[in-house]
Parts: sequence; structure tokens; C-alpha cells
Amino acid sequence: MTRVLLVLAGTVLVTASALAAQTAFPGRIDLPDGFQPEGIATTGEQFFVGSIPTGAVYRGSLRTGNGAVLVPPQAGRAAIGLKADRGRLFVSGGGTGKAFVYSAKTGALIRAYELSTGGSFINDVVVTKLAAWFTDSFKPVLYRVPLGPGGRPGAASSVKTVQLSGDYQQQSGFNVNGIDATANGKTLVIVQSGTGKLFTVAPTGAAREIALAGGESVPNGDGILLDGRTLYVVQNQLNVVAKISLAPNLRVGSVTRRISNPGLDVPTTIADLGSRLYAVNARFGTPPTPTTDYWITRLKK
Repeated sequence: MTRVLLVLAGTVLVTASALAAQTAFPGRIDLPDGFQPEGIATTGEQFFVGSIPTGAVYRGSLRTGNGAVLVPPQAGRAAIGLKADRGRLFVSGGGTGKAFVYSAKTGALIRAYELSTGGSFINDVVVTKLAAWFTDSFKPVLYRVPLGPGGRPGAASSVKTVQLSGDYQQQSGFNVNGIDATANGKTLVIVQSGTGKLFTVAPTGAAREIALAGGESVPNGDGILLDGRTLYVVQNQLNVVAKISLAPNLRVGSVTRRISNPGLDVPTTIADLGSRLYAVNARFGTPPTPTTDYWITRLKK
């Protein structure tokens, strides 16, 4: 009898372990109903997603899929693109013309910046060792927020508006959207949504177009992720993520594949963990209601 019980107990343990393995890092992570997400950032197994109309930020676990609201909704705020860096969350404020920095641990507001007084859409952000760079989809500029020791955000008076120049030309409609940076922070990479063009940008604002093989482009380019010499570009309305191989000098590139998934519904931005990408679905074609479903979709790099 004892031996039978031990065998049964072992079977139960194996089954439980198998179940745990199946549910770890789920392919779909549900967000609160009616949340209206846009940006996503990761740090380790933790993720953060912002709410467009309310400025709320949701924090969760990529491993379990569980989470809760970290930054509550607040009047006069919005959350579009966001990045996690050294215990802080840097958040683009969209049509408010503002940017916000929160504690990634408590959700407390650390700093708020008024980047533009009107006619702007502060869309995305990348954080390097020395600065946080914000894009503006309606103006041909980047906003540079300097960072002090340990990544401490600088004073509002230290924010610099950097004009884009060189190969970059402003168009009507939506322009600069997603942004990332090389590992050393010396070169920025941006996508222009309306034209589908990609550019490298120096800290001076001088832009150089990245020529894609075969005359390719990435129309509806939204959030981007630079992983070494591989660039991932979310093409939101097309429900794909373009995977681009870049030359060492970043001047040319080639689209090697477009990643699709039935779980994508107007993805806007991506973040990663190891060999996985995580795309947040804004579902812009679906009328938002308090009960509308929103979720994150896991993809393979």
C-alpha cells in the first residue's frame, strides 16, 4: 500500500509540474477591460503597460500573466510609449505635450515635464545612460531630458528640443513614432509612420535614412526594438512585426521576415524577454467601451 501511495504521489507531482510548465509565460496576457493600452516596457520578467486616455500604468508578470494597476488614472494625463530604466518609468504623454517619470516600484510621480505647449503628440521614448529621448509625431523634433547619476531625471529647465535635420523631411499626418538607441546610446533609431522610412539620428538631430533592400519600407511603423543589429518594427494596422537585419554601420538593412500571429489586433509597441517578443494590442478598429477586451500577445523572435 505504501508503495502504491508513493507512486500516486509521484504521479500527482509530475502532473502538477507539467501544468505549471504549460502555464508559465502564457501566449496571451489579459489586461483590464476598457484599459485602451498603447505602450509596453519590460524589465526582467516584469512588464508595464500604459493607458492612452487615463494615464494609468498596469504592472504585471510575464511569467504568470498576473498584475495590477500601478499608477492610477489621473485627469490631464495620458500614457503612450514608455520605458523602464533603473527603477523608474518614463512615459510619453501624447496630446498633453507632457512627459512623466514614475517610480517603477510604488507608482509615485517623480517628475513631470511640459515638452511642448501645443500641436504636439509625444509618442515614444528611449532611455540611454545620459538622457531620455522623446518623439513628437506632429513636430520634426526630439526632446532630450538629461539624466544625472544613477539615471536621476534632470530639472525641467534642462530639457532640450532638438531639431531633426539631414535626410529627414516632415510630412503631413503622423510622422516620427517609435524610437530606440544603440547599446552605447550614441545613435538613435526612429521610424516615420506615414512614409515607412527608418532613420538613424545623432544627438545633434542629424538624421540619415536607413536604406532597405529591394525598396522595402515599413508603413504604419509604430513601436520599434533594436536588438543588436536586428531591428523589430511594429506595423500596427498590418498586424505584423517586421524583422530587419542591419549592417554594422546601420546605413542599410534587409527585411528578413514579417512576424504575424492570430492574436494580434492592431499592435502598437513591443518589448522583449530573451527569445520572446511581447506586443500590446491597441485594437484601434474596435470601439472602446468599459468592457472591451485588451491583451498582450507573445511572439517568437
